Amino acid sequence: MKIEIKNLTHIYKQGTPFEKKALDDINLTVNDGEFVGLIGHTGSGKSTLIQHLNGLLKPSSGEVFIGEENIFSKGVDLKEVRHKVGLVFQYPEYQLFEETVYKDIAFGLKNYKVPENEIEEKIKTAARLVGLDEELLQSSPFDLSGGQKRRAALAGVVAMEPEILILDEPAAGLDPFGRELIFREIQNLHREKKLTVILVSHSMEDIARFADRIVVMHEGKVLMDGVPAEVFAKDEELNNAGLDIPQVTRILNSIRKMGYDIRDDIFTVEEAARELIKLTGEKNA
Repeated sequence: MKIEIKNLTHIYKQGTPFEKKALDDINLTVNDGEFVGLIGHTGSGKSTLIQHLNGLLKPSSGEVFIGEENIFSKGVDLKEVRHKVGLVFQYPEYQLFEETVYKDIAFGLKNYKVPENEIEEKIKTAARLVGLDEELLQSSPFDLSGGQKRRAALAGVVAMEPEILILDEPAAGLDPFGRELIFREIQNLHREKKLTVILVSHSMEDIARFADRIVVMHEGKVLMDGVPAEVFAKDEELNNAGLDIPQVTRILNSIRKMGYDIRDDIFTVEEAARELIKLTGEKNA
């Protein structure tokens, strides 16, 4: 499902001495099925922006279209909008509260009055999609590991079968193994369910690995918008915005400056390893 943001401005505490413009005339389109990485320094407006996409925040001015519908038009049912747009906040496990994982995942389904005979199948499907063992469904969510809690919280959103999935720092606080698992499941969800995905992250490495397109925010505005190669080529502008290119890209750039013929569109360790092996092989040939 397509997202279209038109002239979106949000001002916190408007008309008071503490007034702050968090979003400044944002215009942005996310096409159906895209995987977009949203990055920016703390305070750039990322979290404020995504909270407009399912109506949690109302704009000071501007419009947000989900599909063909302006979600802030009079009479729009925001409950239905939130059914289409699943938003997973940072540290979503803090929102787990039910007696069992099964009941936690079922909460949203029951709230939307999904028929009882459909709930169990939706829960099992969601658990499978996020890599959560079915045997854990009857466990207390508070007995799970950090990564399992994260997947249980994600399953609660996935069970609602959204057409758009927005994730705010989904791997925050997880160890490297947990990070790898959660991102693998998000990538599988995108591929299997053809979801439109917006991934908010501070990690350039994570964004580089998974996003097809990157939107960079700075001081409430869209600073850059393009494929990873276009964005990471502007390392000086990113640095001025308090960001950096992936470390492996910086290393390869240094090697390229030494006169070696290395591609300029490599952003992951795996790609770098293959390129360096290829370079070594050519040198020894």
